Amino acid sequence: METLDDQQIEAHLTGVDGWVRDGDAIVRDCKLSDFVAAIALVDAVAVVAEQANHHPDILVHGWNRVRLTLSTHSAGGLTGADFALAAEIDALLP
Repeated sequence: METLDDQQIEAHLTGVDGWVRDGDAIVRDCKLSDFVAAIALVDAVAVVAEQANHHPDILVHGWNRVRLTLSTHSAGGLTGADFALAAEIDALLP
């Protein structure tokens, strides 16, 4: 899979809500209503990530926060797969 250039990345970022670029990755911080909701989000992301065979880094912190980080490690940067999964994750959020 080919990595995207800076212009392509910026164009893709306009199509996903709440994601920001962090080097060779995109990151989204989510604040949920409580710990149970945070873990429910993690579970839901796990299902779509497994279906896509593309897995984000997931950090649960505080009692209601989840940070999701997407990058295609095998390609060495951001690819279309990252933005496709970001859009699927966006659809999971309240």
